[in-house]
Amino acid sequence: MSRQRVALVTGASRGLGAAIAIALARDGVAVAINYAHNRTAAEAVQSEILGAGGRAEVFGADATDEDEVRRLHEAVEASLGGVDVLVVNATGPQPTIAVDALTWRDVLDQLEFFVKSPLLLTQRVVPGMRARGWGRIVNIGSEVFELGNADASAYVAAKGAQLGLTRSWAREFGPDGITVNLVAPGFIPTDRHGDVSDTTRASYTESVPLGHMGQASDVAEAVAFLASERASYVTGQRIAVNGGKTIG
Repeated sequence: MSRQRVALVTGASRGLGAAIAIALARDGVAVAINYAHNRTAAEAVQSEILGAGGRAEVFGADATDEDEVRRLHEAVEASLGGVDVLVVNATGPQPTIAVDALTWRDVLDQLEFFVKSPLLLTQRVVPGMRARGWGRIVNIGSEVFELGNADASAYVAAKGAQLGLTRSWAREFGPDGITVNLVAPGFIPTDRHGDVSDTTRASYTESVPLGHMGQASDVAEAVAFLASERASYVTGQRIAVNGGKTIG
């Protein structure tokens, strides 16, 4: 019997991460649900997966801290096995800050999540992927890099850097049978956004060709595809999940 593949999804206690974890488990992948603060929420995601017949474990760790990432990886390997699929989804606050008020610390705060975290996690999981000759790395990006949102230059720059990592690593790891891609969601309200007004929804969807906002499951399905055998010849790509808002 072939070994069950294992996915590590960071920031998976809610929102997009939770939907991604559930979709991967549905496809038969054992899922490591990472959370930073809310274990109760992470356990609720685990319960949903277990209730549907899937396999999942919960792991607390700050995905931007080197020691915690090391311990996270060791714990996942000990509990579920080597990581075959890495989904880098964890994020933090994304404050609106005009350039004249922006500090370097504000920029670094964004780089911590979108450059440092992917680096720390990838360095941990790639040796095992290389040894097995198979791996999937999926970064969760954003349409903001294409839109260039005002008063968000630190966030936009960090998301651009994340896309750069994706493309470079796709070339570097391709010979080892590892694909690296990025899914770039549009504005998809989840619980982390709080209540979104009808005015905000209408304003956003005016420029969305499909005429409506997306759901977390839309992003999850794109990730599930990239994590599967069906996407074996797809690497170095940015897949926008935003109803066509950034059609070039």
